[in-house]
Amino acid sequence: MTDQVPAVAAGHPPEKLLKAVNPMLRFLLRTPLAGPLRRQLMVMNFKGRKSGRQFSIPVSAHHIDGALYAIANAGWKHNFSGGADAEILLDGKTTTMHGEMISDPAVVADLAHRCAQSYGVKKAQTMMGLNFRDDRIPTVDEFAEAFARDKLVAVKFTPR
Repeated sequence: MTDQVPAVAAGHPPEKLLKAVNPMLRFLLRTPLAGPLRRQLMVMNFKGRKSGRQFSIPVSAHHIDGALYAIANAGWKHNFSGGADAEILLDGKTTTMHGEMISDPAVVADLAHRCAQSYGVKKAQTMMGLNFRDDRIPTVDEFAEAFARDKLVAVKFTPR
């Protein structure tokens, strides 16, 4: 019996590519040269909760029900467990915001499902860093299974 490919799987670029591209994105997103990317990506500037080290990480900016979210399974997500402040650069403007990690797979799956519906199948995969097995938006249950398996979370940012 062959294993079934999951309906949703993480589809992030290779780490080496991110290390090369992220410094350019951090610079470009501060300038008008980034064009529409300035509304699709944000730069999160925050201090590590244990190390105190300063981080500056470009990520996709997801607008769901008028709120700003990041969806991730990267290590930086733990800095927002219990909440933390960050400077968010979005659309050329920097705003102090409070980020709160949401780790309940059912809640994150519902957010991701609504986010994917707003983007459409192709753009959702690119913007969310996910691969969909079928040419359709996965169900909430399929998102929940993937997020529980891959430890994906959402971070909700609210202005300070």
